[in-house]
Amino acid sequence: MNDWRIYRGVGQPHDGVRRLPEPPPWRDFTRAQDDAPTGSQDPSGARRLGVRRRRAENYAPRPAEVDAVNAALYLRRPLLVTGNPGTGKSTLAYAVAHELRLGRVLRWPIVSRTTLQDGLYRYDAIGRLQDVQLERARGVRDTGGNGSDAGDGNRSDARDGTGNGNGHGSDADGRADGGGPDGVDRDPGIGAYIRLGPLGTALLPSELPRVLLIDELDKSDLDLPNDLLNTLEEGEFAIPELERVADRQPVVEVLSHDSGRVAVHGGRIACTNFPLIVLTSNGERDFPAPLLRRCVQLELEPPGEEQLTAMVEAHLGEEGVAAGQDLIGRFLDREPGEVMAADQLLNALFLTQHTPHAERLTRERIADLLMQRLDRSR
Repeated sequence: MNDWRIYRGVGQPHDGVRRLPEPPPWRDFTRAQDDAPTGSQDPSGARRLGVRRRRAENYAPRPAEVDAVNAALYLRRPLLVTGNPGTGKSTLAYAVAHELRLGRVLRWPIVSRTTLQDGLYRYDAIGRLQDVQLERARGVRDTGGNGSDAGDGNRSDARDGTGNGNGHGSDADGRADGGGPDGVDRDPGIGAYIRLGPLGTALLPSELPRVLLIDELDKSDLDLPNDLLNTLEEGEFAIPELERVADRQPVVEVLSHDSGRVAVHGGRIACTNFPLIVLTSNGERDFPAPLLRRCVQLELEPPGEEQLTAMVEAHLGEEGVAAGQDLIGRFLDREPGEVMAADQLLNALFLTQHTPHAERLTRERIADLLMQRLDRSR
């Protein structure tokens, strides 16, 4: 069919959606794991860096960007990256992880309700209490109502809301006294109800530093930047729920953000290699001086012709660069101070490239629709 439109606005149901082409590479959420950058096992990295992996290999960062990344690596300090939307702030974290083979990027997107607790760990006390009550009820049924109850000393109770009791045997932590031969809790106890957040996972002991992207910190509540200070400075944090049982369970396995279960010793997590933490900001607010003092700061300029060409080639190939010269030139020739994101250019190039049967005026209208300035007053 010559009509590129799927939705026609005629109100008659049809199956035209099956004619949709493959999604843009940066929006393909089903791409095979083999297409991820070598060694990263990170499909989101493939979407950001390009399925051809050429953006990371061909992209020529400015000297200031290279220096800032290396300073953050050497000093074990967070990297605070500011700049307009679409300048590649988040992509920088994926490019570093790809080149240095640091594995999957941990991502912590920030919203106005985000707290430090969200980044460190979450404890599901309600779920744990419910499971303890269900286990008790099951035990009562199995013994015909004569099994040990919460007050006979053989099972701990959950009157404090956390399931911490004083009984012996199988307690509310869900494990038999003694645990495994190595002291690690093998049964689903309290550790089954604790999941580390992206920041908590980044601070786990590791042979190589992890890469953590704290995205759009300027969207946070006023308190979060200050709340981060101690953790960023010390590289460690405590899990009080595990500290309280450390005498009985010195090692507890908890759920990590991305890699299954990990062992926590003594209720504390302390990094052995400080992660590369990339904090991004669109410049919508100022940060307190104590945070700025702890960070290496980098201001990203809008991408130039070389960076844009590498980006288009990474996602759309050389044919995309050849067919999109007019749009690339239009993007570069925008008025001083006019804000547009590079992914707007990619969207326009992809759609015009996949609508070859559309009229020229239609293609230009599509480009105008997708490449609107972001700083336009409403």
